[in-house]
Amino acid sequence: MSIRILTTVAMLLAIGACAGTKKETTTAEGTATGLDLKGVGGERCDASKPSREISEYDSSGDGKPDVRKVLLSIGEGVDARKVMICREADVDGDGRKDVIRYYDDNGRSLREEADRNFDGKMDLAVIFQNGKIMRKEVDENGDGKIDTRIFFEKDLPMRAERDLLGKSTDTEWKPNRWEYYENGVMVRMGTDLDGDARVDRWDRNAAAAAKAEEEEKAANAEEGKADTEVVED
Repeated sequence: MSIRILTTVAMLLAIGACAGTKKETTTAEGTATGLDLKGVGGERCDASKPSREISEYDSSGDGKPDVRKVLLSIGEGVDARKVMICREADVDGDGRKDVIRYYDDNGRSLREEADRNFDGKMDLAVIFQNGKIMRKEVDENGDGKIDTRIFFEKDLPMRAERDLLGKSTDTEWKPNRWEYYENGVMVRMGTDLDGDARVDRWDRNAAAAAKAEEEEKAANAEEGKADTEVVED
């Protein structure tokens, strides 16, 4: 069975980025859906708002700014400080932002978007909650619509939902495949074959299941050994 675990491209993570959307509902809690237009940030990237300013610099050395930050001034007097609420980066030097990250007023990540293959379309959105990855939304076929959602817990994928038929709309999510992970490895996958939104076929990763069972037995054995040692003492 082919196991795909989607991750953000290392280069994108290195520069930090992500975004909002033309259908954006980003809030302080980091709730958002949809994908942004290429090179277009959301409201938190608008430096014309009160108490905001821009910081730009050239990270590639080509003489052109390729990273843009929007800073928000908070507090007064000794409590005054500046917090970055948006960071945009042009990775491939085409003059348009490929990756955008939004932050809340405390500097915690809210959302990140990226054009991973530089084809001019944002195809990945990472949604954060309390600064940790909560969900990834991916456009895998390049049609401009989300077709995969991956849900995380403690920075590891726990469940993925995929719309392989492209039936989802802006208001209704219609997956037809569900994947479940343990320790970052997919252990079972359910597929809806007749379009009734219910699983008709389950496929299991036998190797992963066997490994998990062995690890559980080993852990139980160690726990039993520790209990025995305590009794003997």
